[in-house]
Amino acid sequence: MTAMSFARSGVRVVFTVALTFLGLLLVTFLIGRVVPIDPVLAAVGDRAPAEVYERVRLELGLDKPLWEQFWIYLTKVLTGDFGSSVLTSNKVIDDIFRVFPATLELATVATLIGVSVGIPAGVIAAVNQGKWQDQVVRVLGLVGYSIPVFWLGLMGLLLFYAKLGLVAGPGRQGVAFEDLIEPITGVVLLDSAIQGEWEVFRDAFSHVILPAAVLGYFSLAYISRMTRSFMIEQLRQEYIVTARVKGLSERRVVWRHALGNVLVPLLTVIALSYANLLEGSVLTETVFAWPGLGQYITNSLLSADMNAVLGGTIMVGVIFIGINMLTDVLYRLVDPRAK
Repeated sequence: MTAMSFARSGVRVVFTVALTFLGLLLVTFLIGRVVPIDPVLAAVGDRAPAEVYERVRLELGLDKPLWEQFWIYLTKVLTGDFGSSVLTSNKVIDDIFRVFPATLELATVATLIGVSVGIPAGVIAAVNQGKWQDQVVRVLGLVGYSIPVFWLGLMGLLLFYAKLGLVAGPGRQGVAFEDLIEPITGVVLLDSAIQGEWEVFRDAFSHVILPAAVLGYFSLAYISRMTRSFMIEQLRQEYIVTARVKGLSERRVVWRHALGNVLVPLLTVIALSYANLLEGSVLTETVFAWPGLGQYITNSLLSADMNAVLGGTIMVGVIFIGINMLTDVLYRLVDPRAK
């Protein structure tokens, strides 16, 4: 790739990302204007005097034309100003940075569970297509798609916490372990491991493993199904027949050659699954009282706190854009032909 073509590719990527982000801001702005919630009433309350209501309306710029309101909204967002939360009285950006590490921790552990089990399960199902192993994986995947996540979470709490006592209950940490470590990254598992506080680590792991397993099961169902589909297609290719004729072991043919050729589409599947867990774990966070981004957006929506809702929505969009860009980079590392 020449320097000129590389520069053109870089400009094209930047333009695409900027256009996508602009579209995201436009959509969130319009949502904030069409929902049947008065942002002024949410800020001042329904018992505020008329003069207070009018003063806040002018401060929010709601008397200006729609295009001018969008321009003000755009300039504020680009500087990291999402306004203040009515619910917490903090800046929304500060609230997001406070709650997002919890969601990141939960989604990462869940994705690790989904990938470490889902990919081998999909490969085994493809190799044994039509046999009992294939049927078991397909049934588990179907169940994963069918069971409501909140029901599975409640049943998990009832069985593994209330009955068997194998895991800790709702929340992110036990009361006795709160504020025992210095928040470096905000991810309790990582911070406690860095500081060598293994009691805190065990407590945090006991809290995260059940909600992560619930989310990981849904991720597993998706990843295993897609892995099975990709592998069945690859196992029918001529290069697989050639490899077998040459006397290569079945293990090497399947796990090295066939699986190696599905890594690129699998990256897309894993990236989408991870992004969905980062923004779609609302019900799980609610059931397990997990103080993450999903619960924050839910509580803000119930309190008509539109600044927080829109700020959280923008954060979710940025996550998707960032993960898509990272996936494009990984494509080139895994498969040089993508360059």
